[in-house]
Amino acid sequence: MIAIIDYGIGNLRNVERAFQHAGAPVQLTADPELVRAADGGVVTGVGAFGACAVGLRRGGFEALVRETAASGRPLLGICVGMQLLFDASEEMGQHAGLGLLPGRVLRFPDGGLDNTGHLLKVPQIGWNQLWHSGDDLLLHGVESGSYAYFVHSYYCAAANLSDV
Repeated sequence: MIAIIDYGIGNLRNVERAFQHAGAPVQLTADPELVRAADGGVVTGVGAFGACAVGLRRGGFEALVRETAASGRPLLGICVGMQLLFDASEEMGQHAGLGLLPGRVLRFPDGGLDNTGHLLKVPQIGWNQLWHSGDDLLLHGVESGSYAYFVHSYYCAAANLSDV
C-alpha cells in the first residue's frame, strides 16, 4: 500500500484518484502508523512553499517524512511536495525545506529561453515537452519528448540530477 500523507494541504483526492486509476493500492492518511506500515509514501502540496512547509511542520509530519525517506522505502513528492524535499526555496522569501535532497527551489528567470530559443513565459502554463534519460522508473513507458501540461513558476535546481 502507498500512503499519501495528509498534512492538510494539497490536491489529495486528485492524487488518490490518480493512483487508484493506475491500479495502485493507496490510502490517504494522517495516521503515522499507517504511513510507517506502507510500502512507500507520497507528499503533495499546492500553493506557496512556505505555507506548505509550515503546515508539514505544524502537524508533526516533518519527522514522519524524514523517517520514510531514511527507511529506504520510495518517497514521491508531487508539486510543492517535491519542492519540500529540497534544502530551501526562494518563493516569497527564503524558506527552509527538509534537506532530503541537496539543492534549492528557484524561480524561472524572466526573459529566459528554452532549448529551441523561444522565450519562456513565467509562470509557465501549458503544454511542454518532457525530456528524460529513459532510465527513470517513474517515467517508464513515457517517451522522452512527450508532452505534459505544466503550471509553475519555480523549479528544483538539484545538486544531483539523478534526484529529479
